[in-house]
Amino acid sequence: MDILKTIFPMPPLASVEGRDIDTLMYLIHGLILILFVGWAVYFIVVLIKFRKTNNPKVQNTDSKASKISTVVEWAVAALEFLLLFAFSIPFWAVHVASKPEVKNVLEIKVLAQQFAWNVHYAGPDGKFGRVGAKFLDDNPLGLDPNDPNGKDDIATMNQIYVPVNKVVMLSLTSKDVIHSLGIPAMRVKQDVIPGMATMVWFTPTQIGQFEIVCSQLCGLGHYRMRGVLNVLSQQDYDRWIKEQKGSND
Repeated sequence: MDILKTIFPMPPLASVEGRDIDTLMYLIHGLILILFVGWAVYFIVVLIKFRKTNNPKVQNTDSKASKISTVVEWAVAALEFLLLFAFSIPFWAVHVASKPEVKNVLEIKVLAQQFAWNVHYAGPDGKFGRVGAKFLDDNPLGLDPNDPNGKDDIATMNQIYVPVNKVVMLSLTSKDVIHSLGIPAMRVKQDVIPGMATMVWFTPTQIGQFEIVCSQLCGLGHYRMRGVLNVLSQQDYDRWIKEQKGSND
């Protein structure tokens, strides 16, 4: 695995879930490297052994070589089967197809637009205010000004604040075109589709600031649709929440 890390360096890792993603990536690249080297060696051997000067007439009498090729083919199929059913499908079931079954998950809503990330926090009361498309002209999140649950909600743009060592679930949607939220350090990349809510989650393990990018070409300003994930200690995060004012104040 250390050799693979040297050959295929990955971005710095800062999430619990990212370890499984890195392992899967190394396994896939390791298999591809083995296949590439194997087929390259085979190709060179065939070019030399069966060149025209040594084999002016075509003959198919080497049964031993045929058996070896069959064994190799079955070995490759077995490796691909193992990679799919022992690693890929279980990873999908745990990290993509099912939501985390832990208490006190921090849910944050992200509304994408050309070319910014609008971030919506529930505020100190822990309840999200009601949102609707008809209110988008009044505020970027479309918060209903008459909903009491939204009075203390917090809004930021291109800045996501989360506590360290806590599962964070991002609920994503878009108000215009398809975007894609990418946080390389968390190994997060999720399409953001208008009219549809998608989910992605991660557990940050390091305090610091990490880049947020849009991984889907979304217009002329795509290059500047960037943000920052701020991972704070739990105390600093609680302090930050208390210091913010509701977006409707």
